[in-house]
Amino acid sequence: MAKVIIHGSKGRMGQMLIACGEKMDGIEIVAGVDEGDDLSAIVDGCDAVIDFSLHSATSSCADLCAKHKKALVIGTTGHTDGEKNAVLEHKENIPIVWASNYSTGVNTLFWLTRKATEILGDDFDLEVVEMHHRHKVDAPSGTAATLGEILLEVRNQQRDVLRHGREGILGARTDEEIGMHSLRGGDVVGDHTVIYAGAGERLELTHKAASRETFANGALRAAQWANGKEPGLYSMQDVLGLE
Repeated sequence: MAKVIIHGSKGRMGQMLIACGEKMDGIEIVAGVDEGDDLSAIVDGCDAVIDFSLHSATSSCADLCAKHKKALVIGTTGHTDGEKNAVLEHKENIPIVWASNYSTGVNTLFWLTRKATEILGDDFDLEVVEMHHRHKVDAPSGTAATLGEILLEVRNQQRDVLRHGREGILGARTDEEIGMHSLRGGDVVGDHTVIYAGAGERLELTHKAASRETFANGALRAAQWANGKEPGLYSMQDVLGLE
């Protein structure tokens, strides 16, 4: 049984994590904390903390987890480089699972994107399109950013080829650029598409989430998996055995 604290418990994902955790075998949600609550007073009572809070709050959560030797699962997105580095300092002390998306389907999309990019080579133009609900504050989504990183890695390109939207007289599309487009509206949970546009054909890889439950169940599964693991930085690909 893995005892879990939800950090960011009043948010949409926090509430879903609590609801799913109450139904999942092998998980006990021992507490939920949010802004203004004292995580340090209760962290000793858990095996793992799942963080779906604010990007500015993750590093202090990681500090406490490292101090008390608790596994940490991070689902929060939008971190600055400085915030990321502050968290990563603790990977030598505790197991940290850090993923932009905990859906099994999305992580399969990550795997398929890598394979498709390797197979298709440089003859296809690459575009990433994502859509989320009107309340999402960061863009592109963490999942879209991960897809972009996979494309860059496979093609051995630098981040300066990413083009976030297009406007005006820009000239013809270059062979190297990778388009990144963020749509916002309504109550869309999360849609992601990778487009491979070639001469005479187009391949599209798409994942559409209808409920946050899939993300919550994945994060809870990651907390179970991380409990008792050796210190290090892990991804959902590790949890699912896709690496």
